[in-house]
Amino acid sequence: MSILEATVVFLAASTSAWASSPTNIFAPVSTPANTIIELSTFVLAVTGAVFVVVFSLLVYAGVKFRMKAGDDTREPAQIYGSSQVELAWTVIPVLIVVVLFLAAARVIAGIQNAVPPPGTIQVTVTGHQYWWEYRYPDLKVVTANELHVPVSDPAHPTPTFLTLLSADTDHSFWVPRLAGKMDLIPNHPNRLWIDPHQTGLYLGQCSQYCGVQHAKMLLRVYVQTRADFDAWVRQQSQPAVVNQTPSEGQHIFETTSCVNCHTIDGTAAKGRFGPDLTHLMSRETIASGATLNTPENLRAWIHDPNVLKPGCLMPAMGLSDPQIDAVTAYMETLH
Repeated sequence: MSILEATVVFLAASTSAWASSPTNIFAPVSTPANTIIELSTFVLAVTGAVFVVVFSLLVYAGVKFRMKAGDDTREPAQIYGSSQVELAWTVIPVLIVVVLFLAAARVIAGIQNAVPPPGTIQVTVTGHQYWWEYRYPDLKVVTANELHVPVSDPAHPTPTFLTLLSADTDHSFWVPRLAGKMDLIPNHPNRLWIDPHQTGLYLGQCSQYCGVQHAKMLLRVYVQTRADFDAWVRQQSQPAVVNQTPSEGQHIFETTSCVNCHTIDGTAAKGRFGPDLTHLMSRETIASGATLNTPENLRAWIHDPNVLKPGCLMPAMGLSDPQIDAVTAYMETLH
């Protein structure tokens, strides 16, 4: 294979990977994200045309009126005032700004004033340092860090409306392929909606600096077929499997400070400061997407969370190795 052929193959592969990236803002799969990219394209076209006109005039003036040999170097006659020119350079920019303002206002109003149709999925999103809490009030489901929503068929729209809250400081919810950024502000609920048209995993990020672990406050949105989403809801609605005789790991969990922060349905753990662990093992990641949910990573997280996520607010409990093994084994039963 020649260098040219190899370059073409590399560029094609890179373009394909870029286009299919779960964070590619230029490949929207939801109505809000699509309207934003259309507005951005329009603004870029208008401002690009302005740039071309202004730059062309500058080049023309520089070439046409450059100093030539034999030119009279005396100051030319000065002409002051031209109503036509002054009117043109005032009215044209004002019209351009008005057009851009109206286009942006139309998109903002269309997104923010959308009315939820019948069958809408309602989710309350609460940002914490440094994880996400998701509550589905109509479905009686609580989970953390991994948002599940059904795909929306344009013929039968099933959008998901998100109520955005913050438990501590400012956060910002941003999944580029699904919608624009929206801040989560303490004591000030905001709203966002998405209607994904393709199934898949879409990634995002808290885009408002919220503390030392802001960079690892990741977003994972799983867009599923309606059947798969309904199956997920049924699975999440089940109580945790609780043995008549608590295991050693469950006993350790319930007799330490773990119960002050975490909830496991059917047990004494009713905390609200940390993620709900009732169905922990149904999640692909832990630590708000910072690492995969494997037994090895789970054990490392229980031993000392700051090793995987320095600065997180979950403390190391100072458990012995046998105790860590027992708690890890108990966590692995929470499907």
